[in-house]
Amino acid sequence: MSEALELLGQDIVARAPGVLGHSVAFGELTIVARAASVIDTLTFLRDDAACRFHQLIDLTGVDYPERAARFDVVYHLLSLVKNHRIRLKVSTDEDTPVPSVTPVFPVADWFEREAFDMYGIFFDGHPDLRRILTDYGFHGHPLRKDFPMTGYVEVRYDDELKRVVYEPVKITEFRAFDFLSPWEGAKYALPGDEKAQ
Repeated sequence: MSEALELLGQDIVARAPGVLGHSVAFGELTIVARAASVIDTLTFLRDDAACRFHQLIDLTGVDYPERAARFDVVYHLLSLVKNHRIRLKVSTDEDTPVPSVTPVFPVADWFEREAFDMYGIFFDGHPDLRRILTDYGFHGHPLRKDFPMTGYVEVRYDDELKRVVYEPVKITEFRAFDFLSPWEGAKYALPGDEKAQ
């Protein structure tokens, strides 16, 4: 199977527009392409007789904050005819939009909205790019690695006001973790150990 995927990857790199490279790992083919040519690349993967990836299974984002192009947009495609799966990756930064692939795969509509909502990745030409999982007034993008674990606001229902109230998060307790396992010889008594002495 890996040989067939390697040959398919070489063929795609040689003939598909905008493809930068490929790799085969864990029995899966990954294609890396330029973000500006993602529509042409996906159209090739869908329409070419050697590929025939007619289904977009998933589209998601990945955040690498240490890179200049911090986001990868990852497309997972399936060919029922060839019984192959493929992953296409394109990179972008916070300010550069990726072309929307809804003209090629209409199912990408909500996937792109989710990537926008969770990561802040913009998709140029999307028919309705707005939040899909968080509130419209939500600040930030929760799957970014620089988003605080506690969030920015706390949402609760107030019985006196009879409505939902948004309040800034107040951290009242900071916990200190030593990450030392008690089986590795802790130098202090754990709760319940005082009975053994």
